[in-house]
Amino acid sequence: MKLAITGGAGLVGRFLMEEALAAGDDVILLSRLAPAPGFFPAPVTHRPFALGDRPDLSGVDVVIHCAFSHIPGRYRGGEGDDPDGFTRANLDGSIALFEAAKASGVPRLLFLSTRAVYGSYPDGTVLTEDMAPRPLTLYGEVKWLAEQALAGLAGPDFAPTVLRATGVYGPAGPGQPHKWANLFADFAAGRPIAPRAGTEVHGEDLAAAVRILLSAAPGTYNLSDILLDRHDLLALVAAHTGITTPPPPRADAPVSQMQTDRIRALGWRPGGMDKLRATLPALL
Repeated sequence: MKLAITGGAGLVGRFLMEEALAAGDDVILLSRLAPAPGFFPAPVTHRPFALGDRPDLSGVDVVIHCAFSHIPGRYRGGEGDDPDGFTRANLDGSIALFEAAKASGVPRLLFLSTRAVYGSYPDGTVLTEDMAPRPLTLYGEVKWLAEQALAGLAGPDFAPTVLRATGVYGPAGPGQPHKWANLFADFAAGRPIAPRAGTEVHGEDLAAAVRILLSAAPGTYNLSDILLDRHDLLALVAAHTGITTPPPPRADAPVSQMQTDRIRALGWRPGGMDKLRATLPALL
């Protein structure tokens, strides 16, 4: 299979690149810069790409769109002081890619969206794919608008799939910090840490879901695995490192979790807390 992946050198995209390479796919990385030697476990084809480009994707079987322009380390609030530029890059740029893929005859496109499209439902709501999105942030709004634009391009020869993923954790690529690097540094230094709980999925489990969806019926799929409180995460860190600082209190508010029955019905089985425990030493 010939895949073209945008954002493949980022935290999330790298997991997809590595899974595709391990599966023996012909993988094209669409990114502004070529990866450094050794960044991926096998050679990849690099084509220069920036959001807003309309590349010729003839011969590609599936485009996987992960690229997203934002302030480093921030998705919600990632627009900084330039919401118009954020929207142009991420919404207009995504639509340009979708249109280019369809015009090139690409039969399938998978778009990495986000739990943030659900937005304003009350805390503790079970979020299903059939619920109307109500984004509260520009990040969620841009992703939801991109989802709608992609759905409008669907046709007999162009099948779009949307994967609404929660937070993604796991080891980062060479020279890159993982998502909890600053949190762990603050904990080690004894700096105050606000209570928080949220949902997470390991990048390898996300890549496994994408593999399933490459041949599944098109549509919208939620993706989430564990509900993780910072108290429990940092207690595990303390157990591994000997840090004596107490972790923050548990979060009070209930967390809205995405129902994942649709992707699980296709055979997806994430690693749960066991996978987090097994991964943690590589993050310390």
